Amino acid sequence: MPRFFVNEINENNIILTGSDANHIGRSLRMKKGEEITVCCNGTDYNCVINNITPDIVYLGLISKNICASEPTVNVTLFQAVPKMDKLEYIIQKSVELGVSRIVPVLTRRCVSRPDEKDFLKKLPRLQKIAEQASKQSGRGVIPEVTSIVSYKTALDMMKELDRNIILYEEQGGVSFRDVDFNGVKTIGLVVGSEGGFDFSEAESAVDAGAVRVWLGKRILRCETAPITAMSILMFLTNNM
Repeated sequence: MPRFFVNEINENNIILTGSDANHIGRSLRMKKGEEITVCCNGTDYNCVINNITPDIVYLGLISKNICASEPTVNVTLFQAVPKMDKLEYIIQKSVELGVSRIVPVLTRRCVSRPDEKDFLKKLPRLQKIAEQASKQSGRGVIPEVTSIVSYKTALDMMKELDRNIILYEEQGGVSFRDVDFNGVKTIGLVVGSEGGFDFSEAESAVDAGAVRVWLGKRILRCETAPITAMSILMFLTNNM
C-alpha cells in the first residue's frame, strides 16, 4: 500500500496536497475508493481515497495504529563523512534498518571534506533518500539527516544519549554482545570514514562515555560497518 508522510494531521479532514497529490493522481494513477497509508509521528492512518483533484487528494480514515516497524530504541548514527555516493548508500540502508537520525561528522581522516555551505546544498537530496527509504521499508517516521558537524560537536551530542558505541578496530575493544543495552532508549553509533579514526579521536569518544566496540577480525569498508552495526544493534535490542 502506498505510504505518504505528513507533519500534522486532522483525522476529520485528511488531505494530501502538492507533490504527494500529483504523485497519487498522475504517477500512481490511483482512483476513488483505493486505499493508502498516511504516516504522522509514528502513527499509521489507513485511509480510503474519497476524491482526487489535480492539487488535493481527499481521504477518509479507516483505521489508525502505531507503526509496528518503528524500533523501541532511538539510534543516532554519527557517520564520519565518506565520499558522497557511500554516504547516500549508508543513509538509505541505515534508514531501512531503523536508524532515527544520521549526523555527518567531519573527522581528521575524512577523505571527503566538504565545507558546511557545499554540504547544505546536498542536504535536500540526502533527506529525500531518507524519505524514499522510509516509504520503501514501511517506517512510521522519516529519520533526520542533519547538517555536517565537527567531531567536538558530535561528542557534545553524544553526551545527551543513554549509550554510545564507537567502532574502532585498534587498541582492543569489546564485542557487541558484551555491551549492556538494558533500559537503554537512546543510542549513539559512531562510525569512521575511509581512513577510520585516529587514536586521540577514539580516546575522546571513550572519555565522553562511549564504549569501544570491534566487529571481528575482518576490517570492513566504511559503508559496510554502519550497516553491520545497525543490524547487530537491532537484533540485540529485540528490534528485528
